[in-house]
Amino acid sequence: MKTINNEKFEGERPLFESHNLRLEKVTIGEGESALKECSNIEAVDCHFAGKYPLWHVEKSLISKCYFAPESRSAIWYSNDMIMEHCIINAPKLFREMTNLTLRDVTINDADETFWNINGLEATNLTLHEGTYPFMGSKNIKIENLVSDSKYVFQYVKNVELHHAKITTKDAFWETENVTIYDSELNGEYLGWHSKNMTLVRCHITGEQPLCYAENLKLVDCTFGNDCDRAFEYSTVDAQINGRITNIKNPTSGLIIADEIGSITIDENIKQPANCIIKTR
Repeated sequence: MKTINNEKFEGERPLFESHNLRLEKVTIGEGESALKECSNIEAVDCHFAGKYPLWHVEKSLISKCYFAPESRSAIWYSNDMIMEHCIINAPKLFREMTNLTLRDVTINDADETFWNINGLEATNLTLHEGTYPFMGSKNIKIENLVSDSKYVFQYVKNVELHHAKITTKDAFWETENVTIYDSELNGEYLGWHSKNMTLVRCHITGEQPLCYAENLKLVDCTFGNDCDRAFEYSTVDAQINGRITNIKNPTSGLIIADEIGSITIDENIKQPANCIIKTR
């Protein structure tokens, strides 16, 4: 493997069609597509400031690197990438990719990041700001996610999260096969129009959670006081620890809680309208 150390590259495609290349303390400056159509790339302690530096790259390791705001849309159409110990201050990274692994990565502008990824595994991932991260992605497993981005995990499939803290609104809309363990989910309108969502030992806050959901399951979950009109038009099997403020018009299933503030069943309930709701 060839190694390039302590150099700076600018302009159009300076390292186009590079293969079996290691970059150490390299700066990718002003310009476009520095490492396009490459394979077997390693980048360590590098600074990325140019546009679109890693497109159509097959097999790469990105370690201890910094992506400046100018490197927006930095990584698209690249497969089999491992990224670790990196800080990203640019939006719209990670699009149209397969087999992406992240370890100890912080993204400070997560706008439109992780779109249409197939196969994402992450540990210790932090997202700040931006909208619609993870849109349309599938086959995701994340341990220790912290996110305050808006509208996370829309139109995703096959997701497993452990120990997440998500503060947002409209999270997990129109999802399929999502399971979340031991997490804190804060924000309005959680999980609307989802299919096969399971929440295990999660704490949920925000109004109107988990409505229009199909085959929704909750195991030992807790709710904040602001969770009103929960489960409207949902099919649900819920075991709730503690109190839930209000349940409204669930379609069918079973809801058990230690305490229920109020239940709203009115003329707008949808058939079969046979959900069993009771306290322990």
